[in-house]
Amino acid sequence: MKRVYVAGHNGMVGSAICRYLSNENIELITASSSDLNLINQPQVESFLNDNKIDEIYLAAAKVGGIHANNAYPAEFIYENLMIQANIIHTAHKSDIQKLLFLGSSCIYPKISEQPIPEESLLSGKLELTNEPYAIAKIAGIKLCESYNRQYSRDYRSVMPTNLYGPQDNFHSENSHVIPGLISRFHEAKKMNKKEIFVWGSGKPMREFLHVDDMASASIHIMNLKELQYKKNLNPMLSHINIGSGKDISIHDLANLICDVVGYEGRISWDETKPDGTLKKLLDVSKLQKSGWSSKINLIDGIKETYKWYVENIESLRN
Repeated sequence: MKRVYVAGHNGMVGSAICRYLSNENIELITASSSDLNLINQPQVESFLNDNKIDEIYLAAAKVGGIHANNAYPAEFIYENLMIQANIIHTAHKSDIQKLLFLGSSCIYPKISEQPIPEESLLSGKLELTNEPYAIAKIAGIKLCESYNRQYSRDYRSVMPTNLYGPQDNFHSENSHVIPGLISRFHEAKKMNKKEIFVWGSGKPMREFLHVDDMASASIHIMNLKELQYKKNLNPMLSHINIGSGKDISIHDLANLICDVVGYEGRISWDETKPDGTLKKLLDVSKLQKSGWSSKINLIDGIKETYKWYVENIESLRN
């Protein structure tokens, strides 16, 4: 039976991949951070060698929203570089032939063709608010490509758009936009607040993908025959975008979440805070040509995510 290691299995994406893999005829291997420090190369080497891994899903990462990226740039670049380098290099040393690296759409320049094709990588300056994280993720792609070119490995990379769903980080300041707004609107509803301020102008357009769709797409890409995966790629541009192909303004997103949560107060916009890139929609034509497209629409996904939040996060506070 094939032994598959999911790095980052307790995170939002890793846990979703584990849920999907549990339906396949494989032996799933995981390790918590208390048992395996992915920043420590000797520990990673011992773990991969001892467990005789066949495939790896590299979903482990330090992640956060605009505030977290601005506040902790050193941790974002250092920890992500180390996790990626340790796992990818040790996978090669341990003769593990297949690996899937999960990146982020923030790898693309702040000013890019819309929708953003994979070819936009390294064609311009990055968004400054998350540059350290983006550089780390670009390095992960290039690590995979380098081991493929030099050692004929089959290390693949996927670049998801903004993800959300169960087991997300719902911290009111250090989270991404959907979980952050869910948490803030829920608390405002409980406290009967008349007004809540949201960062920025509300004008930026963003694409969102439910984490279950992300897990499904990741497994689809990993299971493609090597020739099919490489069909529309080249050795130095081998990553694939994963997204829904649809975007929404932050203003409309806030109103949608407000309706789902049931908050009846006023939404005001703090335009002294950064907007980030004004539009960021991924070109997912290569993904669709490979035979996969998203299934979960945004409103259904947010309803499910809010339900999970109430049952798993809010219930612990009461």
